[in-house]
Amino acid sequence: MGDGTARAGPPERTMTGMDTTENDRAAGALRATKLLTASYLALSVLTVAAVAALRDHHAIVDDAVWTRGVLVAVGSALTFRFAVRAARGVRAAYRRLRITSAVMLAAVVVIVALPGLFPVWFRVEQAACGLLLLGIVAFVNGGRLRARFAAA
Repeated sequence: MGDGTARAGPPERTMTGMDTTENDRAAGALRATKLLTASYLALSVLTVAAVAALRDHHAIVDDAVWTRGVLVAVGSALTFRFAVRAARGVRAAYRRLRITSAVMLAAVVVIVALPGLFPVWFRVEQAACGLLLLGIVAFVNGGRLRARFAAA
């Protein structure tokens, strides 16, 4: 303009078609998702270690705890891998992350809600996993990431 001030143009666009502010927000959501999935993985691995350490105490560690604990640890490792790959822009990994996190959350809700199925300590651990999964589900189904991967 004539008074020496620059006129604001359209927002800068990235390769995904999003402006830089939207892209930064999506990147932040992906960082948060990676942190949550890493926490979920760590908690799951620590639980399997606790189950192994307590294996001789059959009142608090039975076959169902072993099975569920190992399955959750494997699922959390896959969830983390999907989050890392989604953060690199892999659309298929994002889709898998959305599906697996929702399925795992539903399974956790059932485990926590049904009395007597698992020992109380394990249900508390599963509730903590559920809270982490709830955060993951919220981020990956939020508008920022849906927009980022829809544009990809």
